[in-house]
Amino acid sequence: MSVIAMHGVTKRYGDVTALDDVSFALDENRIHGLLGRNGAGKTTAMQILTAQNFATSGRAEIFGEQPYENARVLARTCFIRESLRYPDEYKVRHALKAAAMVYPHWDQGFADQLVEEFALPLTRSSKKLSRGQQSAIGVIIGLASRAPLTFFDEPYLGLDAVARQIFYDRLLADFAEHPRTVVLSTHLIDEVSDLIEHVVLIDQGRVLIDEDADALRGRAVSVTGPADSVERFARGHTELHREQLGGFLRVTLSGAVPETREPSLQFEPVSLQQLVVRTTQRNVSGSRTDREVLS
Repeated sequence: MSVIAMHGVTKRYGDVTALDDVSFALDENRIHGLLGRNGAGKTTAMQILTAQNFATSGRAEIFGEQPYENARVLARTCFIRESLRYPDEYKVRHALKAAAMVYPHWDQGFADQLVEEFALPLTRSSKKLSRGQQSAIGVIIGLASRAPLTFFDEPYLGLDAVARQIFYDRLLADFAEHPRTVVLSTHLIDEVSDLIEHVVLIDQGRVLIDEDADALRGRAVSVTGPADSVERFARGHTELHREQLGGFLRVTLSGAVPETREPSLQFEPVSLQQLVVRTTQRNVSGSRTDREVLS
């Protein structure tokens, strides 16, 4: 079952197109990665899906229904943003109490455990919290809400490496016991690559990748060696990136690589982050070429 579906969604702000005919579907009870650079359109897509923004055209669905003014859908959805802020007079305990009233599946015992692990001061006011502590509140609410659909839009950027690892560990452990649909939007792809089961990559408002993570991990390879040998080997493959130093060439290729390999060449797997970066770079390069031709 698809918990999330976008059908030809376009969003324009005047002359700027934030989303351009975007379509994808996300299955239930999986951890999805919504990836892309700043300004790619990720947050706009999540805002439309959670009824915090409107599509210019197309249709967005959550649990098979349109989310706008749909209390039944929104009660089952938790959207945690990096920029989430609370009234200055709010203390940490007030934010958690408010969340407990909003989310029907709220687990107070789990929230208390997370407060202790993140060392959050329950009686400190919001305006006196560090950025990391503000981020910890969002992470705790997102996890303890146990909402059937939870979006994390980079809320953990303010956390240090230790706190981020606590988040990843608790997310994975709790997901195993209480499956739900989780969407992670992040730049820290290497850190979450082992968590993500499915990837949607958006760049310049368009979907470049919509595929299971396991399939993506074997999609690309880096080939290094004498330039002539690499050029010969790379013929017929989709090239994502190239770097040349003197007579040596290194290319990143997408697609199946033949088993017959020249001994002068070195082959290395491409990480999910590298694949995302190289695919995005190729898209930007292609867009510039198109603009140059049109001009």
